[in-house]
Parts: sequence; structure tokens; C-alpha cells
Amino acid sequence: MNEGKPPIVEALEPGAAPKDLIIVALWTAATVFCVYLPVLNTSVLRAVFGLPMVLFIPGYALIAALFPAKDDLDGIERVALSFGLSIAVVPLIGLALNYTPWGIRLDPILTALVIFTVAMLAVAHWRRIALPPERRFSVPFAEMTAEARSELFPQEQSKLDRALSIILVLSIIAAVATTVYVIVVPKEGEHFTEFYILGSGGKAADYPTDFFAGTEQSLIIGVGNHEYRNVTYTVEVLLTNQTFDTATNTSSVNAMERIGRFSLEIPHNKTVEEPYTFAVDRTDMNRLQFLLFNETVPSDGVWGEDRINASYRDLHLWIRVRPPVQ
Repeated sequence: MNEGKPPIVEALEPGAAPKDLIIVALWTAATVFCVYLPVLNTSVLRAVFGLPMVLFIPGYALIAALFPAKDDLDGIERVALSFGLSIAVVPLIGLALNYTPWGIRLDPILTALVIFTVAMLAVAHWRRIALPPERRFSVPFAEMTAEARSELFPQEQSKLDRALSIILVLSIIAAVATTVYVIVVPKEGEHFTEFYILGSGGKAADYPTDFFAGTEQSLIIGVGNHEYRNVTYTVEVLLTNQTFDTATNTSSVNAMERIGRFSLEIPHNKTVEEPYTFAVDRTDMNRLQFLLFNETVPSDGVWGEDRINASYRDLHLWIRVRPPVQ
């Protein structure tokens, strides 16, 4: 009566679930935790779990779904194809996300990878339980462990040979740990901060440079932290009246007025774009000055050209303020 039907009852028995699929599922869950939990997302574990999640896990889940029988592929072929298909699948997922409202960002990419991996694991488990137990693929963890132990530490091994085997194992572990450390903790590059302004549409165009006094204007101020540490920046927006002397090739600040100031605490390798709205009442001002300070902000006694020179980064827009419409 039951001939030809998948052995569902046997698959649900304790210990019947494939260990390799369980490990992949646990690795996927651990990756999510390492990305979003406050302590783990700033540790080395984020890269340790994240790299295989991009380079190996999706491909392994897909191979497990496509080839559920143990005689479909051997172990080396499965590992090689897992890397190859991961490198193919992940960019395709990113390409698909590029045409969605979510775009290519961390949250959509991780969500898509998790959904894809879990779906492939479910298909792989369903296809395996549809096979007779002797045909199902499984990773022989116990046999691999016993074989490695017998190769490295045979019963007839002398004390010297056993000590050399232990040194060999420790050397391999140290080499792997060093490689992982070099990958996940790269050498620090140049320390710098991005500071830029965009128009209200989020592009480097349509800046408010010609407007009537008292009218509300808007733009976007962007700050990107690449200082390899968390930095609290202070942004000041100043109105100035400046004249340029062509004979000496220098400019002079004749008047200055601060119209805005705010602080931004930005972690390393993060960029913040802050919408900024302002209004100018004085028609004698011809330049909008944006100053960026790091932790060192000068006192208000430092003014004029000295304050601009004391800033960490500075930007400006030449403006024309028309008299208000009567």
C-alpha cells in the first residue's frame, strides 16, 4: 500500500533531519544575528558569518535542492559548485533588487538571500525524503572524523609522531585563523571625511542660488565618515558677504552671519544625508558657506576668514538674494 510514497514518517523521526541542511539553516540564522544584534554587528563575527553567506551558503542550498541523491555528485563537486553557484546567484539577486523599490541595500539583499536559502533548504529536504534512505545524500561527519583521527593519530603512533601531528593540526588552525583575520580585519586605508551638498532632489544640481529674500529654500547636506572611528561632526551654515581682489588673488569677508548649526554622530563607513531648510532675509549677502568641524569646534570668538580656515571641511554656494516681492 505504501510502496512508492515518500517516507514522511521516517523523515520526521528524531535525528532523521539532514545534518548538513540543519547546519546551513543555523549558519543563516547566525548571520542575521551578527548583522543586526548591537554587540555582534560591530565584531569580527559579522564578517566571519557574512562571507560564507555570500560566497557558499546559497549555492550549497541550491545544489542540495537540485541533487538530493548521494550518487548525483561527489563531495568535491558539490563544494566547487556551491562556490560557483553562489557567485552566480548573489549578483542575480542584486540585479533583480535593483529594479524594485527597495534597491541594492543591506536589508533587502540579506532578506532576499535568507528567503532564497530557506526556500532551497525546504525543497532539498522534501526531495531527500522522497528518496529511499539508502539513496539520500548525507555528509558523513562521523566517518570523516574517524578517518581524520586514524590518519593523524593512529594507535601504533609513537609519542614523537603524536607530538608532530598535534603541532601540524595547531599550525593548520593558526594558518586558517590568520587568513580569516586578514580577510575580516583589512589594513586601514586613508582616513578622510566626505562633505557635500545636493539639491533638494538629491542630485548635484538645482541648487538654491537665486531667490527672493524671506523665501524658504532647501537642500541636502551629506557627510560620510571614513575615519575608522565614530565621529561627532558639527555643521555650521553661514551667510557671508565676500569680495574678491583680482590684483592680489584673495577674497575678503566683509560680513558674516550664522543661520544654522547642528551635530551628527556618524559611525565609521556610514554616510548621512541631512535635509536642510533655510531662509535669507539680507540682500547684501552673496555667499552661503557650509563648515564642517570634527570634535574640535572653535569658540565664537574665532570669526570671519579665521573660522572658515579652522573648519575641517568647507563648501560654499554663491547666491543672489533679490528684494522681497511687495
